[in-house]
Amino acid sequence: MKRSPPPALPSASDYELLAEFRYALRKFAAFSENAAAGLDLMPQQHQALLAIKGSRAGAPARRGLYVGEIAERLLIRPHTAAELVNRLERLDLVRREPDPEDGRRVEVVLTAKAERILESLSASHLEELRAMRPLLNRLLTRIDDAVSYTHLTLPTNREV
Repeated sequence: MKRSPPPALPSASDYELLAEFRYALRKFAAFSENAAAGLDLMPQQHQALLAIKGSRAGAPARRGLYVGEIAERLLIRPHTAAELVNRLERLDLVRREPDPEDGRRVEVVLTAKAERILESLSASHLEELRAMRPLLNRLLTRIDDAVSYTHLTLPTNREV
């Protein structure tokens, strides 16, 4: 049985690629945080609103998300998500509504105020992503090239 070779160690260009990619992600995150702050939102509040609006593709009949789903999407604990929802509710950005399918569950849905804020934020985020697209495409192409190169199997001395 032939064993696959161990993964290749990162090269200098791999480290450069990873550093550039992380830098691009961080620049976008900083842009996002500043855009949210400009509308008096904390970044996590913006992320929660976006998760509620954008995570229902698999369940079009749903109007919102459950607190546990918000926790999952934001990578936070359920009790932290519950507190976040409480703060959003006090800001009139979400409301809790009984799930029409299962009255024991409560969906967190966006208010009209949240919809307006999210529309503005999302438009500016899409514009920023479009501006970053050439850089992201270059980096992703380099990642593809690096992955293709590291998966080439070169013959060992015993196979030659």
